[in-house]
Amino acid sequence: MAKEIKAPTFPESVADGVIATWHKKPGEPVKRDELIVDIETDKVVLEVVAPNDGVIEKVLKEEGETVLSEEVIAFFKEGAVASEAPAAEAPKAAEQAAPAQSAAAQDLVLSPSARKLAEENNLDVAQIQASGKGGRITKEDVLAHLSGGAAAKPAPAAPAAASEAPKMPALQLQSGERPEKRVPMTRLRASIARRLVEAQQNAAMLTTFNEVNMKPLMDLRAKYKDVFEKRHNGTRLGFMSFFVKAAVEALKRFPAVNASIDGNDMVYHGYFDVGVAVSSDRGLVVPVLRNADSMGLADIEGAIREYGQKARDGKLGIDDMTGGTFTISNGGVFGSLMSTPILNPPQTAILGMHKIQERPMAVDGQVVILPMMYLALSYDHRMIDGKEAVQFLVTIKELIEDPARILLEV
Repeated sequence: MAKEIKAPTFPESVADGVIATWHKKPGEPVKRDELIVDIETDKVVLEVVAPNDGVIEKVLKEEGETVLSEEVIAFFKEGAVASEAPAAEAPKAAEQAAPAQSAAAQDLVLSPSARKLAEENNLDVAQIQASGKGGRITKEDVLAHLSGGAAAKPAPAAPAAASEAPKMPALQLQSGERPEKRVPMTRLRASIARRLVEAQQNAAMLTTFNEVNMKPLMDLRAKYKDVFEKRHNGTRLGFMSFFVKAAVEALKRFPAVNASIDGNDMVYHGYFDVGVAVSSDRGLVVPVLRNADSMGLADIEGAIREYGQKARDGKLGIDDMTGGTFTISNGGVFGSLMSTPILNPPQTAILGMHKIQERPMAVDGQVVILPMMYLALSYDHRMIDGKEAVQFLVTIKELIEDPARILLEV
């Protein structure tokens, strides 16, 4: 008897999803816990694995179709072999056209981004060195394999090749050529775009700027980074943990910055869940550091590193990104000197960090070259007055320029 394969249970904040990629076709044998389909939602990519050894008997939802929470998307036959499935003929023909993979390659586990990159370059995944948890191949492993001189296997000619859409022309263009490539926007990218537009349309957003002397913090980090890393089992001491701690202290002093607007109500939060913007291949995501006020510097750095790895592997869960009372975005890692960050609704403020740049500064009547960073605070003027916003940003500046104040909470 066929078994139903259902979409995962979506949280209340996620209405539906879209079938992104079927990794297994009808009639193709699969092993227990092997990835069979990716479902893309507004926030994350959810992976559905095989409940047991067998074959996919029938697919009800094709790639690109919308699915609801716990909706049946396919039928699965346990213990069956490829010849028992009604659609077994097609996979056999596909197997003749496609290059044969080794048995070892079929057992390997790839992240969605790694699988896509490997397929685009026609790589034999069995030859890629895995560095992920549990032998998982990450996108970085595939990129390292490519940069190491591994030549992509030539793709065999398929019968339907003539009907496929033309690919983007090579960079060596003939004079006068003007290539274009149209691709559908991903659910995450569309969700990001919608939320950013809503933030600008529905909030009285304003940005205030200041600059901070990073030399005291850089000196402190240089002095203790080796001891810190050794003491905390390889966790490196970065700047973000200091800014998180400084932000939490400033939020305690200015509760309106840690609040949100719900209709005509102002909601003041008695906890400090700080979101840290992380760039991924699918777009900008904001995992949340829960109860950041109770976390130490090592805890913060470790959590940020773990979230970054999850984002690269496409493994961030919805719970990782739900909530948050304040957000910090660091465009400086990409070289941004100054920007105006956009609010992350329903939050009322977001802090933007930027590139550290040496500049001539006047100190006690003398011109001194100092490593300076511009800070930007975008805030909702409906909730936060300009005076509070400026004082909040000045508080962060003072705490960063004298890191001992973070410890002393003064």
